[in-house]
Amino acid sequence: MKILVIGAHGKIAQRLHPLLIANGHQVTGFVRRAEHVSPLEQIGVQPVVCDLEKESRLDEAVGAAEVIVFAAGAGPGSGAARKWTV
Repeated sequence: MKILVIGAHGKIAQRLHPLLIANGHQVTGFVRRAEHVSPLEQIGVQPVVCDLEKESRLDEAVGAAEVIVFAAGAGPGSGAARKWTV
């Protein structure tokens, strides 16, 4: 199955990726920063740099995903306003 994980560099997603891959799923992951690409590639996740707060459309980035897991957070130290935008 083609699974997209939004927030692919976060703590929850990092625990989820190996489970999905071990069960034969093709995993794509949204990350906000380019420096998060390489660590995901090393574990078998196809990264896509996509900032949810800046993109007006996500259809191309989502592609042919059959399942979407939303694991994105606002990040440590962020305020209430940012938590709502994410």
